[in-house]
Amino acid sequence: DVQLVESGGGSVQAGGSLRLSCTSSLNRGCMGWFRQSPGKEPEGVAAVLSDGSPLYTDSVKGRFTISLDSAENALYLQMNCLKPEDTAMYYCAADQGLGYLTLFKYYYHSWGQGTQVTVS
Repeated sequence: DVQLVESGGGSVQAGGSLRLSCTSSLNRGCMGWFRQSPGKEPEGVAAVLSDGSPLYTDSVKGRFTISLDSAENALYLQMNCLKPEDTAMYYCAADQGLGYLTLFKYYYHSWGQGTQVTVS
């Protein structure tokens, strides 16, 4: 199975920025970021196809930017203007190579262990 490793989480004050990274052992058609915090349902944050086509959940539009470095099999999430409600465990996900752009979490078959983002 594809292996995903996240990094870049941390603690930041509201209004600050963080950049999350995810390295993948394989190229996949679509990769994305999901997040979950206690008391909330898992939420798809952003996804991107190999051609760079992005998809964002409404709550992060204009603040977050997802990008993919296909040469390095690396996925990034630049998070600006962070809010306390962004606090969550963030997970990198990859599909099976079908390249469907979606934030439906059950479409994704490979997951990283997560990186914690805390915004105060």
